[in-house]
Amino acid sequence: MRTLIFRTAVPYLASLMILFSIFVLLRGHNEPGGGFIGGLIAASAFAIYGIANGVAPVRRAMHFHPMSIAAAGLLISSISGLVSVFAGVPFMTGLWGSIYILGEKIKISSILFFDIGVYLVVVGAIASIALALEERERE
Repeated sequence: MRTLIFRTAVPYLASLMILFSIFVLLRGHNEPGGGFIGGLIAASAFAIYGIANGVAPVRRAMHFHPMSIAAAGLLISSISGLVSVFAGVPFMTGLWGSIYILGEKIKISSILFFDIGVYLVVVGAIASIALALEERERE
């Protein structure tokens, strides 16, 4: 399914899917969404891009090996859980803080960093599987 229309439309569609996945990730615990669903949407974008253009362009677009992305996400999620232990509360307890950016107070939490880690794990693992299947199919 490598038609001209599909190959032309996929970069725009994949870009929109990545942007939407980040939106879903950041909605997180306040509304439906979070790292898992956002990661699935982003991995789907990479899979569609791979179907249209092949595996090599997807690997160039990702910049890092998918399993490295998954490992970084696992590290971020683990660290976000350990932060609560060092604060003297049970493991994986949500901690809140705030930072000022351009004079605006923005609340951040360890939960957000856990979701970012889950997002990266899902993107890395699913993209790795999709790219391996795509490579096997093209042989």
